[in-house]
Amino acid sequence: MAFAWRNVFSYNRYASICAATVRKSLKEQARLQAEKRGDIELRYAKWDNGKQGSYQNVSEAVKESS
Repeated sequence: MAFAWRNVFSYNRYASICAATVRKSLKEQARLQAEKRGDIELRYAKWDNGKQGSYQNVSEAVKESS
């Protein structure tokens, strides 16, 4: 029965549910620190002629394009 969750959702979803449950059970200060670690920021850089350009955050690039 240890792997009964596999019939319902993927391992990534299982891990996400476990992480959210642990975060919710923490005291206020520890919970806030854990939530900050959970934020993900994605950056990219364009390459031209073999040289790397400056990094840009994906969320900012999406805001600029719309």
